[in-house]
Amino acid sequence: MALAEKLNLSLADYLQGELLSDTKYEYINGEVYAMSGAKRAHNIISMNLSGLLFAHLRNTPCRVFNSDMKVRVKTAEDDCFFYPDLHVTCSATDTEELFNSQPKVLIEVLSDATERYDRAEKFHHYRKLPSLEEYVLIAQDTPRVECYRRSELWDLQLYQQAEQAIFQSLDLQLAVADIYEGVFAN
Repeated sequence: MALAEKLNLSLADYLQGELLSDTKYEYINGEVYAMSGAKRAHNIISMNLSGLLFAHLRNTPCRVFNSDMKVRVKTAEDDCFFYPDLHVTCSATDTEELFNSQPKVLIEVLSDATERYDRAEKFHHYRKLPSLEEYVLIAQDTPRVECYRRSELWDLQLYQQAEQAIFQSLDLQLAVADIYEGVFAN
């Protein structure tokens, strides 16, 4: 996320502007931040994982969404919209046209520009979602998948090359190598 361009907007103006803008913006309690583009490795990892999740979730009530779908975090204190790299929702009532608000799993592919933000502020807000069971951070520069689970008090489970990454909430095990297929030269 590019924190350099910061705007203040009402929620209604933000949602209307998102429909017209070529640029994606995240919304945090009235402040709007332009999103930056992604590198090749980021895109390959996101697409690999999207395909693997889609195949696993076929014929279930769960759906995987990419970074074009917002996630809303609304509490008594906060009203925020984020664009996670991937997320999965399994709720039959999570049907808003422009955003989801009941993700089961949120996934961020880390970059130098967003890593600190994804680990701190985003995670702080995401944990407020009652539906969220797992928050997954994926490194771009090395095969490393970090999974934080609500059931484990958000403690870290680390998965590296030659291991299976476990997505407990989706009853899924994926080879870390499959997530990174095509990223690193053999």
